[in-house]
Amino acid sequence: MNRENIGFIGLGNMGNPMAKNLERAGFPLAVYNRNIARTTDFAAQSTVYSEVTDLIEASDVVFTMLTNDEAVEEVYGKILEQPISGKLFVDMSTIAQDVSINLANKLKAKGAAFLDAPVAGSTKPAAEGTLIIMVGGEQTNLERARPYLEKMGKSIKHLGENGKGIAAKLAINYFLSILYQGLAETILFSDQLGIERSEMLAIINESASGSGATKVKTPLLVEGNYTAAFALDLMLKDIRLAQQAGAAYPLLDTLLETYQKAHDKGLGQLDVIGIIESIKPSGV
Repeated sequence: MNRENIGFIGLGNMGNPMAKNLERAGFPLAVYNRNIARTTDFAAQSTVYSEVTDLIEASDVVFTMLTNDEAVEEVYGKILEQPISGKLFVDMSTIAQDVSINLANKLKAKGAAFLDAPVAGSTKPAAEGTLIIMVGGEQTNLERARPYLEKMGKSIKHLGENGKGIAAKLAINYFLSILYQGLAETILFSDQLGIERSEMLAIINESASGSGATKVKTPLLVEGNYTAAFALDLMLKDIRLAQQAGAAYPLLDTLLETYQKAHDKGLGQLDVIGIIESIKPSGV
């Protein structure tokens, strides 16, 4: 087994199960999270650090899974103050492409290596280690990271230079934002026409219009329970990132309006398919 020391920063709903898969695989693992309570599950088998700088010093390969541009820039600001030559950093967050490329350049200037490696999938695939991982960066760095990535994902797609992994993630989430709004509207329309949700969703899932995305949201729609696997506010963030990256297509303004309206109604922490609660007619 490769005996490099592995660090993982960011133990949110996605990061926690991803890091757990590394721990179960037996890699020497160190973890950090700003909220120390999230590290409790790792205390028995892995090293828990209360400072980012201590984790960086002890690690050869560091994975980061953070919420947004600001969180990534804050953490990497601390990283860049450390002696990091020879270390590999793999950022699995979904952030602006230019922010990611800028980080890559700064890390390279200090003798470190960097991959952007965001993921497709939510909490269940994260726990099962079946995420799709989209990678931007040098092939040699990917091969160094591959033994660890293979414990977190079922498919690793190398898409080219730094920033290309982020580009693919923004594109797939743009598609998903359209799909989820379309699914929500379809279910509301079938409700209006008197079709049971479970029956309509069975038709969707058994037809060419069905997909893994529609199937995973089916129980949430049937039960009306929108506990977040992927929060609506995160999708709104990603739609804005797509806009910043140059998306200017006919549905973009509609998506921004719809997801922003849901956020303004206080639905941002619901699962993304909770968008249905925002667009349903008043009084329903």
